[in-house]
Amino acid sequence: MMRKKVLLMGKSGGGKTSMRSIIFANYSAKDTRRLGATMDVEQSYVRFLGNLILNLWDCGGQEAFMESYFATQKDNIFKNVEVLIYVFDIQSQEVDKDLHYYQSCLESILQHSCNAKIFCLIHKMDLISEEMRTTIFTERENILQDLSKPLQCSCFRTSIYDETLYRAWSQIVYQLVPNVKGLEKTLENFAEIIDADEILLFEKATFLVISHCTRKEHRDSHRFEKISDIIKQFKLSCSKLAAAFQSMEVRNSTFACFIELCTPNTYVMVVISDPTISSEVTLMNIRSARKVFEKLEKDGVRS
Repeated sequence: MMRKKVLLMGKSGGGKTSMRSIIFANYSAKDTRRLGATMDVEQSYVRFLGNLILNLWDCGGQEAFMESYFATQKDNIFKNVEVLIYVFDIQSQEVDKDLHYYQSCLESILQHSCNAKIFCLIHKMDLISEEMRTTIFTERENILQDLSKPLQCSCFRTSIYDETLYRAWSQIVYQLVPNVKGLEKTLENFAEIIDADEILLFEKATFLVISHCTRKEHRDSHRFEKISDIIKQFKLSCSKLAAAFQSMEVRNSTFACFIELCTPNTYVMVVISDPTISSEVTLMNIRSARKVFEKLEKDGVRS
């Protein structure tokens, strides 16, 4: 069993618990309205890819709690951190204070977990007019990347109401997946063998993309997170009808797409340009590849 510690920090009301609940607890965006404010630190353990345990520390963002994290709890909170996720509410009226607390987090990370990956989520971007989103995000990204030196941070704009949340969290968990390079190489080999345009590997519970191989250019650079969002919502709809999502096949005149269980902890999506390809052949190929992916998954968690 491998455990990895993930810190989720930012001011109170910024949306930390809502995004965590959507990604890991199958909440819809509407469901998050009933969530209360987090008091102090709320720990949860999320099983990811079978034997990988994500130890999520959701840290309440009220000022009294933030001050105590750096005064009396620093050693406990910032030790052995794999990933720091800092959430900024784009409509916050206290930007200077938000940046001050972020800088305090960075100083503590440098002291206790200097190899941690840093992610900044510029959140609630749906509240900004669409024509201004890129400009406002880029300005904030530049500020945060300068402030983070000598550490490096990756910035994402996010909202619980669209696929941007899945894009950000897919990139985050990508950094935590054991043996991800081995997964990518195996996907490349598999795609070549079956002449697939694209293959995606999703984590079963969250439907986050954990690895992919693309052999044919696609015009939509946001398709991965859109698929995650659509399938996750479809799975939730199935569960409300007491049905379980198992697989999906989509065809038109230009392609065939198959989504199928790959290992006990993953789904695979295969896209092939030849729409005449038989379902039986593709499903047989996926079944044949399962043992390879299961072994990679087990070996990665043990390493």
